[in-house]
Amino acid sequence: MTTVFAKKVLLASGWEDDVRLSVRDGRIAAIETAADASAEDIEVGFVIPGLCNAHSHAFQRALAGHTEQRSPAGRDNFWTWRERMYALAGSVDADALTAIARQVYSEMLTSGYTTVAEFHYLHRDPLNPDDVDTMFAAISKAASESGIRLTYVPVHYERAGFDKPLPDKHQRSFAQTIDEFLAHHARALASAGPTTKVGIGAHSLRAVSAESLQTIARIAESGPTPMHLHIAEQQAEVDQCLAAYGRRPVEWLLENFELRGNWCLVHATHINSEEIAALAATNAVVALCPSTEANLGDGLFPLHEYLKQDGRIAIGSDSHVSINPFEELRWLEYGQRLVTQTRNVASLRDSHVGSELFLRALDGGAAACGQANGRIEVGAAADFVVLSDEDPMFTGHDDDTRLDALVFSGFPLPVERVMVNGRWCVVDATHVQRDTARKAYAEAVARIGATA
Repeated sequence: MTTVFAKKVLLASGWEDDVRLSVRDGRIAAIETAADASAEDIEVGFVIPGLCNAHSHAFQRALAGHTEQRSPAGRDNFWTWRERMYALAGSVDADALTAIARQVYSEMLTSGYTTVAEFHYLHRDPLNPDDVDTMFAAISKAASESGIRLTYVPVHYERAGFDKPLPDKHQRSFAQTIDEFLAHHARALASAGPTTKVGIGAHSLRAVSAESLQTIARIAESGPTPMHLHIAEQQAEVDQCLAAYGRRPVEWLLENFELRGNWCLVHATHINSEEIAALAATNAVVALCPSTEANLGDGLFPLHEYLKQDGRIAIGSDSHVSINPFEELRWLEYGQRLVTQTRNVASLRDSHVGSELFLRALDGGAAACGQANGRIEVGAAADFVVLSDEDPMFTGHDDDTRLDALVFSGFPLPVERVMVNGRWCVVDATHVQRDTARKAYAEAVARIGATA
């Protein structure tokens, strides 16, 4: 039994003072409010629920900062970046993936994420291409060693485009038949550990046939299982979908599938008003990744209109050019301010934007990762984040503005401790395996030549 005495805890009912959290077997066994500290308690400042990182490509961490030089053609975009990403993907073996993912997950924990949805399509180890489970084992090992809660989302990839039924030379290293993919998903499901949940996904409409997507969706519905896919990230994808299917991507998806709360659409950047209203009504989650979407020049999601329809959102760090959930929330709001030339755009339920964004991301992230609700309550997983009550960020703030300060006061983060499944993963603002993870990451990046 571990007991944590906090000056303040963000419960479902709001902030409560002088709270003792009792943790047993990875769960919150009891919550006492208006309590007194005892000798056996770990005394901390503020405690909030950990956020879910709803969209991660762990291997892309090794690419961060290496694509920021203008090409000779001078017209860089998502598609030119993708060529560099494919080159990296072809070099990442299972050992390298373990090291890279462990570093990424350690960084996530240190910044306040407690769960990650790993959107994973690198199913073949280039050093052992016949073993299609080694890469899942690498992700699983990295999550276990870092301590993060994992939602493993194996992703199907089978073709190069709507009018290209075969994968191209880069994609062949990770493309599969639908039967191979479903067999892998079944094995992953059977081998998942206590802190691993297995979802299912399709890379995108352009990369998976309608027939294969129907098959995957049936598997997701039978669970229900978290169902993830990229959609409408680029205007070119919208144009290609219109040419192939006569419909915009989200429009076509809604006409052909019954989306529910277990669906997670990643990006959905280029959607119109009709798609916004119809998508919001399904209870599906849109995973938004502002730092990556900005880095790639994707565009801005129509957040205000979508939230007005009570649409659900989650956040993700995607390509990991930034690993900071509060920065993602900040830039989610800032992008809208720049477009609308107004302030406090996302404050529809709560006049405080930081509180609204945090609580929306908490709810949507839990749904995208297949968790109950992500709240701190009796019986819930003991996944929470300790913030320093002495940090200047919070000076002069009260219960109403504390989350505003956390989202909009910038850097450095006041994260002191992080617990996942009853285990302290971060202590004194440092991941417990930081040095080991850093050393292995540096060695892996040097070996695979990720900067090439």
